[in-house]
Amino acid sequence: MEQERAVKILADLIRIESTNDHESLVADYLSDLFKGYPVKLERVTYAPGRDNLVVTMGEQGPLLGFSGHEDVVAAGDLASWRTPPFSPTIKDGQLFGRGTSDMKSGLAAMVVGMLDLLDSKQPLPGRLRLLASVGEETGEYGAAQLVKEGYASDLDGLVIGEPSHFNIRVTHKGVIDYYVTSKGVCVHSSTPDKGQNAIMPLMDFALSAQELMDSHKKQDPVLGSLTHVISQIHGGDQINSVPASAWLSGNVRTTPVYDNEQIYTELAELIADLNNQGAQLAIRYSFPEVPLPDQSATKLARLAQEVVRQDVGRLCELTAGNGATDASEYVQAGAFPIIILGPAAGTTDHEPNEFVAIADYLAGCTLYQKLALRFWQEYA
Repeated sequence: MEQERAVKILADLIRIESTNDHESLVADYLSDLFKGYPVKLERVTYAPGRDNLVVTMGEQGPLLGFSGHEDVVAAGDLASWRTPPFSPTIKDGQLFGRGTSDMKSGLAAMVVGMLDLLDSKQPLPGRLRLLASVGEETGEYGAAQLVKEGYASDLDGLVIGEPSHFNIRVTHKGVIDYYVTSKGVCVHSSTPDKGQNAIMPLMDFALSAQELMDSHKKQDPVLGSLTHVISQIHGGDQINSVPASAWLSGNVRTTPVYDNEQIYTELAELIADLNNQGAQLAIRYSFPEVPLPDQSATKLARLAQEVVRQDVGRLCELTAGNGATDASEYVQAGAFPIIILGPAAGTTDHEPNEFVAIADYLAGCTLYQKLALRFWQEYA
């Protein structure tokens, strides 16, 4: 594909304001690109205006998955942007705009790679499936839906195009976001014995939870230690009343050493103990994500490293990540290998003036095409 058209595809995607919503507009655009080609297009609706897109090409042979999310985070303070976030701007060899790095450059490069393979008119020795998902930035529920409906069950391998600057992320931590609510009885602050202060049990929970998480000293050999943060706390209506309600939130970054299930059990036991002492606490979780087990020994990781170094001419190391990806959902679909490999540097993700180097993006277009060809050869 001509470089100008490849860059236009990315710029067109940046113009679509898919900020935690409106992903169907991205699915519309990508579907139009594949019209007229021998592919299977499937729209998987999560909610009105929020469509996952599945594109499958090839008739037989090994099936490689390409994964990218359609949503982006909010632009934030527009005054901090040097150019409008949804008006892609090229300057000094870089393309600026919200989503250029995280991760529409990876998604676009995968699409360009697929189109180039289709345009070659050569018989395909294998199959490719694009999984373009909704809601990654707010809970990965698009990927969860695709897993539930079986779109990942027959994969032989999966590449997620999150920014990695041509390094291969082979493992990452899981995430548990939780909310604890506390109920009390509101009375005048001059007679506190008549009521029940909802804040005090939350303080007990916060201190006990932090002590419990800090006690997990064992480190994963790659990911290191589990981390825990009490991130929000709120309670009460005014200064001279005993608060009838309060809540807090916390964030845990889990590793395979202390997995999500263990943490759920420990937090539930802590809640039960405090409730037995008179508290009225309840806990809920918001889209928890499991860790990605180490993929460094897989054939896919080795193969991808060879392609990056030999066919694309870039340095490539195996790395680990603290942040979760859609891999947390896809890892539950089967035993196939999963790696994170994208062209963007990732240095401006979620920040004003997000950008990707155009040379990196174009190298990514080549990368995914070459990787598919080598994958089919190796897995035949």
